Amino acid sequence: MKRLYAALLVTVFATHASALSLSDVKDALKSNTSASASGGGSSAGVSALSNAETSDGLKAALDQGVTKAVNMLGTTDGFFGNKEVKIPLPNSLKKIEKGMKLMGMGKQSDELVLKMNRAAEAAVPEAKVLLADSIKKMTLADAKAILTGSQDAATQYFKRTTSTQMAEKFLPIVEKATANVQLAESYNKYAEMGSKFGVVKKEDANINKYVTQKALDGLYLMIAKEEAAIRKDPMGQASSIIKKVFGAVGK
Repeated sequence: MKRLYAALLVTVFATHASALSLSDVKDALKSNTSASASGGGSSAGVSALSNAETSDGLKAALDQGVTKAVNMLGTTDGFFGNKEVKIPLPNSLKKIEKGMKLMGMGKQSDELVLKMNRAAEAAVPEAKVLLADSIKKMTLADAKAILTGSQDAATQYFKRTTSTQMAEKFLPIVEKATANVQLAESYNKYAEMGSKFGVVKKEDANINKYVTQKALDGLYLMIAKEEAAIRKDPMGQASSIIKKVFGAVGK
């Protein structure tokens, strides 16, 4: 264990890695936006819909997107087997992982990465109730703003209304999943020291908080992809109300 501690400490302070770039989820959301500056839909088409149609259509679409995203991620390999959302060690600590593998301790590093992703997969199903509640509480004004807003307007709405509560729900599950990984404790110890010297970002200094945030990022990314798919092809949706409401946005 001393050898592990020494390896981690030397590598952290020898590595003056730059801060993490913009999160994967932000990059992915940008790629889903339209070419226009506003990225929004037409308010004229939406105004022709009744209030009930606007509300029901949007809620049906959001429920569809949430269900698909949660089902996709909240299963074995939902994160670990998906390159878009798989959770790696923070970029600022990548060289620790490389150093461990060179010293024959790759299994420990691999175990931590696997446990981080398994924790995210276990936590995601807890999000469904909170997201469903957010949909129920959505006002007509919210619905119209989302319909005529940017390609990820619904996803941004979910972020505003659910991220804090979901983080609180996810954290205990993540902590339980990483509790039996000895390397996680070592990570926290040295990452915290590294954050004091600016080598590690403060928000990455605790493995459980890092995984919790990455789990949220991955979930919102998948919701955004579902939202973009509905906006792009409303007529290809099975629900008639979704077809009518999102079809009206482009008119």
